[in-house]
Amino acid sequence: MTGKPPPSSYAAAISYGWVMRAAHQAGLIVMGATHPRLSGAKGLDGGTLVLLGAGSAFWPVLKASSEWSGPDPVDRWSSRVFGQMAQNLGAQAYFPFGGPPYAPFIDWALKSGRTFSSPVGALVHDTVGMMISYRGALHFAREFDIPEGSSASPCTDCPAPCATSCPVEALNARDFYDVAACHAHLSTPEGQTCMTGGCLARLSCPLSTGAGRDPEQSAHHMRAFHPT
Repeated sequence: MTGKPPPSSYAAAISYGWVMRAAHQAGLIVMGATHPRLSGAKGLDGGTLVLLGAGSAFWPVLKASSEWSGPDPVDRWSSRVFGQMAQNLGAQAYFPFGGPPYAPFIDWALKSGRTFSSPVGALVHDTVGMMISYRGALHFAREFDIPEGSSASPCTDCPAPCATSCPVEALNARDFYDVAACHAHLSTPEGQTCMTGGCLARLSCPLSTGAGRDPEQSAHHMRAFHPT
């Protein structure tokens, strides 16, 4: 993974607002940004990193795309869209898939000041809660102004329903994630609630409603995680 995006004739004009508009037009939302020089974001040298993910507009945009009828539609769509955005904006695109090695998205998310560790270990975002879906990131060579992140986790004053919502305690405050217990539950009739509507623990986060997640999208991701 190289740390510096290629030079671009657009470099002097790029702003945070410009990236936000480009993301919105693609059906994405800006989920955070950081200056690696200041935050120490892994693997990057200077510039500005902007993390983009799936919001409420993402699912209908994906289903209307050419990738929807083929295998791995989410990743193939992300590769095409981010590749085009990177070319148009003069940035380097990174993805949370396609490894190993994998780009350090967890570190980048935490360094953005908009994502935190939840009581059950999973990441929680300040507007989409635990329904996080990073689709990629754009790294720009130049530092430009970005909103300040927060040092206060939204979990601080939360009663933590995520820690008690899983029917088999696969996500819990004790050992965080018991993957085997999760898969075993999803194979049962009772587990079909999670398979068709999404992880109950993640959905229980009060901020998760901010994602505007279509249950059909959650079901798609659950089938990818737990093929039947």
